[in-house]
Amino acid sequence: MAEEIINRVASSKLITIDLEDYYPNGTRVVFDIKDWLFQELILKEKDFRKDVKNHDWSQYENSFVALTCSSDAIIPSWAYLLLTTELSLYAKKVVIGNLELLETVLYQGIINELDVSSFKDKPAIIKGCANKPIPPSAYTLLIEKIQPIAKTIMFGEACSTVPLFKRK
Repeated sequence: MAEEIINRVASSKLITIDLEDYYPNGTRVVFDIKDWLFQELILKEKDFRKDVKNHDWSQYENSFVALTCSSDAIIPSWAYLLLTTELSLYAKKVVIGNLELLETVLYQGIINELDVSSFKDKPAIIKGCANKPIPPSAYTLLIEKIQPIAKTIMFGEACSTVPLFKRK
C-alpha cells in the first residue's frame, strides 16, 4: 500500500507573506511638466497657471501620479504644490518623483497599516517572486515591521528559502 503524502509546509506554523497580494489597484501615471515650460526649460508663472487652470484633471480619477520634470529645468517647489492641489481632487496619491518612489510610498502606507500580530513567535517567509512592480524598499519596510515579533524570517519560496533572521 502506498504511503500517504503529507504536505509538511501546509501543516506547519510557517506564515508566507506575498507583497504582491497587497498591490494597490489603479493606473500609474508619470506627469511630466516639461511640456508646460517655455522651451522645456523656463517656468513662466502666468503661462504655467493658465495651463493648470485649463487642464482636464478628471482624467486622473483613481490614479496614482508621480510628478516629475524630465528636462534640466529648475522647478520652484510651489509649481509641484500647485499641481497637487488639482490632482489631489482626483488621484488616489500624488508624489514628486518617479514610479519607483510612487510604489515605495504606496507600500510604506500599506505596510504601516499591516496587522502583523499573526507573525508573533512564528517562522515567516517573504515571497520573492512577483509579476507586479514591487519596489525593493517594500521588502526592507516589511522586514523592519515583522522582525521584532517573528521567530525566523526567510526569503523566497517554501521549497527554497534564504534565511535572513533568527531570534536568539
